[in-house]
Amino acid sequence: MPTSFRPYAPDQSLLLPPSPRDWLPEGHLAYFISDTVDALDLAAFYAPYEGDGRRNQPFDPAMMVKVLLYAYATGTFSSRRIARKLEEDVAYRYLAAGNFPAHRTICEFRQLHLKAFGSLFVQVVQIAREAGVVQLGSLVVDGSKVKANASKHKAMSYGRMLEQERRLRSQIAELTERAAAVDAAEDTEHGPEARGDELPDELKRREQRLQKIQEAKARLEARQAEEDRKKGRSEGDERKSPRGGGPFARDFGVPPDKAQDNFTDPESRIMKTSQGFDQCYNGQIAVDEGSQMIVATKLTNQAADNDELLPLLDKVQSDLGCQPQQILADAGYRAEATFEKLETRGIDAYISLAREGSEAAAPSEALPATGRMAQKLATENGRRRYRRRKAVVERVLPASVHDSA
Repeated sequence: MPTSFRPYAPDQSLLLPPSPRDWLPEGHLAYFISDTVDALDLAAFYAPYEGDGRRNQPFDPAMMVKVLLYAYATGTFSSRRIARKLEEDVAYRYLAAGNFPAHRTICEFRQLHLKAFGSLFVQVVQIAREAGVVQLGSLVVDGSKVKANASKHKAMSYGRMLEQERRLRSQIAELTERAAAVDAAEDTEHGPEARGDELPDELKRREQRLQKIQEAKARLEARQAEEDRKKGRSEGDERKSPRGGGPFARDFGVPPDKAQDNFTDPESRIMKTSQGFDQCYNGQIAVDEGSQMIVATKLTNQAADNDELLPLLDKVQSDLGCQPQQILADAGYRAEATFEKLETRGIDAYISLAREGSEAAAPSEALPATGRMAQKLATENGRRRYRRRKAVVERVLPASVHDSA
């Protein structure tokens, strides 16, 4: 007897259209996002469109908000990727209800309502917590380098700045003298009432360049002074170490020659990425393991992750009013002080002590909290729990540092 298969006719048209509610399983996050946004006050999103007399109908802000909140909550940040998902992903198609805004429209909507989105995202996460969608049983933390809107070729080192400053000062002095000589000659030829006070274009260009370099130098020096203060130094310390060690190599507040600043985006920093070195920020996220929902975010210009875990947990505490029971994080967050504070807070942490593919060195007796972490990770339960980190967080992290809007 031949096998009887279930009917399969992919080209069969439907007599009646299916309900979008049949596309997703009951309890899906898209339903929660949609119902939640319908209950929120979106007046700030509608206000810019009131009474502007435009003939072309804009997309409904409620729909745009739902799509963007769902995208961010599930780790999609690129406007182009969101536009593709509106065509390919069932959850996005349910939320958009037949609308297909282009990636540029999505990007412009986000930029127009950036401030309102920040508070709205926190509201949604808080409601998710109250509704039981976010349990905060186990939180997975990770970071990802986000490319800044600046080229690394627009950066200059402190040593190069000093060299360029000297050269430009010399050139500007020469050009100024030449301009004064030309003015004097034109006064003699045309009379003193004729206009002749404009700076030559070349002089203006070099003065603007000098000003940019001086501003960048000042930023580097201020940054270095702050770092020196954290090390116990003070202005006028004559390079003498307060701890009785050897003398400091540099005067207080003087950056090393290799320290860099970017003219286009001074707050960004050169960071190592999978594509090499580039001007970046370091984006931090905390993901609830149960719901796969991002519950806290943080953006920093520090390339290292090890000082970012506790501030991110503080943000979770501030937004949701509680701490997670458990934390999973990679070796970038390892630090004795962090381990001690997590123990004090009663948070069960599983934080790797070595990068993937490397073997962790045996912790010294001077690092007792690190030793306890090593013992925990060596157990079968510790290995099993830590393996969950990658499965959870990589589903919501951006695919690439270059995946921008």
